[in-house]
Amino acid sequence: MLSASEAESLILNLVQPLDANRDRQRVPLPAAVGRILAADVSSQLDFPHWDNSAMDGYAVRSADVQTCTATAPITLEVIEDIPAGTPPQKALQSGQAARILTGSMLPTGADTIVIQENTQRQGDRVVIFSPPEPQAFVRRRASFYRAGEPLLPAGIALQGPEAAVLAAAQCTEIPVYRRPKVAILSTGNELVTPHDSLKPGQIVDSNQYALAALVQLAGAEPLSLGIIPDEPQALKTAIAQAITQADMVLSSGGVSVGDYDYVDRILSELGADLQIRAVAVKPGKPLTVATFAPQLQPPPPGATESHRILYFGLPGNPVSALVGFWRFVEPAIRKLSGLAAHWRPVIVPARSQHLLKAGGQRETYLWGQLRADASGLLFSVSGGSHSSGNLINLAQANALAIVPVGQTQILAGETVQVMKVYRPLS
Repeated sequence: MLSASEAESLILNLVQPLDANRDRQRVPLPAAVGRILAADVSSQLDFPHWDNSAMDGYAVRSADVQTCTATAPITLEVIEDIPAGTPPQKALQSGQAARILTGSMLPTGADTIVIQENTQRQGDRVVIFSPPEPQAFVRRRASFYRAGEPLLPAGIALQGPEAAVLAAAQCTEIPVYRRPKVAILSTGNELVTPHDSLKPGQIVDSNQYALAALVQLAGAEPLSLGIIPDEPQALKTAIAQAITQADMVLSSGGVSVGDYDYVDRILSELGADLQIRAVAVKPGKPLTVATFAPQLQPPPPGATESHRILYFGLPGNPVSALVGFWRFVEPAIRKLSGLAAHWRPVIVPARSQHLLKAGGQRETYLWGQLRADASGLLFSVSGGSHSSGNLINLAQANALAIVPVGQTQILAGETVQVMKVYRPLS
């Protein structure tokens, strides 16, 4: 049985990221937010586009104002006003100034800005009371970015700041990776949909909805295939269909050692290579990870050639399924999606607000809330039972405290390693 870190490394090594040429799309800028950039982007514009003022004040020649003081100010002729968006009409000569606003173009001849607070306007004259440093408050052309150089690198997630950069660079059609397709199916004769009347012994299939939501939040496209009964032929047909439609397949249930747990057997019959059968974590010990070689299935829609499909068989218990997703599946989706880095879970130290208990035999995850105060990060464990079947107290959890193998408790006030969940694509 592999440790969590061993399983994570093995899984990430199995992931074949989408191809930057084969799996590239061009989308309008508004549709690119939340997507992964598939090619380097450059611009033909300098940033700033021209020398401009960083403050409201007066554009001057620094040599004209270096000797001024509060008791011996210097007076300059104001030859024009330069509002934002209007280019200067005159070149500045010695003894002259131009009224200028933040972002306005610097007139020829000017090299310094005197801020408004250090001046007094007197008709067509301005009195300067304090000498600015040469070049003060001037943003020089191309000082932020020079045209033709790399602007944004491939493999990054496009969020608000990146959208602003692309818009400013007048990039309106953006090369992005297509969203990976992730097929999701639930196994079990006891499962019903939320729309069915619940009968004794039955359970509502919450995993389908939880996994679809998490797949979408991870930047992929969920393909919900519904509930599959515990019948070998039905399961075989469903899995065979799933691997022709998706880049990755998630199933929940059927991966333990019960009489109706058929997933591993069916995967072998379909020609999959079983890579992992169990991981030393709690909850979520039963975890099947398998790969289908490229020649065994056609590519999913959107791809142009076959590639290896990764299959995750998650436990059926709701908390186990979600913990397994956060710990092992989400990093795989992030790498698959074309992200160049930052695939692995984010784990940070925090001070526990409560006593945390574990059996000590497996790496144990306890769900709760991570927050910050003036002293640093704090972790509060969710109240109630931490059973793998108790989905209720998982709501509003944003982190998992990790109790290492060989440790049975972490006292309140002690430091605990905490894995963030529900993190945005980045």
